[in-house]
Amino acid sequence: MSSRQGLSAGLAVGLIAAALALSGCSGMSGEDTGGDVDPTGTWGDAEAEGSPYLELADGGGLTGTDGCNRLTGTWSINEADQVEFEDVASTKMACADVDDWLSGLHTAEVANDTMTVLGEDGSPIGTLDRTE
Repeated sequence: MSSRQGLSAGLAVGLIAAALALSGCSGMSGEDTGGDVDPTGTWGDAEAEGSPYLELADGGGLTGTDGCNRLTGTWSINEADQVEFEDVASTKMACADVDDWLSGLHTAEVANDTMTVLGEDGSPIGTLDRTE
């Protein structure tokens, strides 16, 4: 192998290693990126019919309801110590007299036992209290 080929191979390996290291900086599902946020548990009253709630599991699983429709997806903690909701799917039932604000979730901020849910534009759309 010529020194030029060795240099090219070494450069390629270095670039791959750098890319892998940088990709490790983004939060994985359920991964805490170093902040003090622990959103695992139940948010809202899961027993009250027609009430929104979320269950955030260790490992990044998300289930819940907006009060009418079932929600499922994943979550992670982003670099701003916000809960980031990802790949959220929902049923599409029509329910009378249900405020389905939670279906607009994008991120959330957790302070003590209150989760402030933010929409895609970053505006608060509602709050949920930790129940478990």
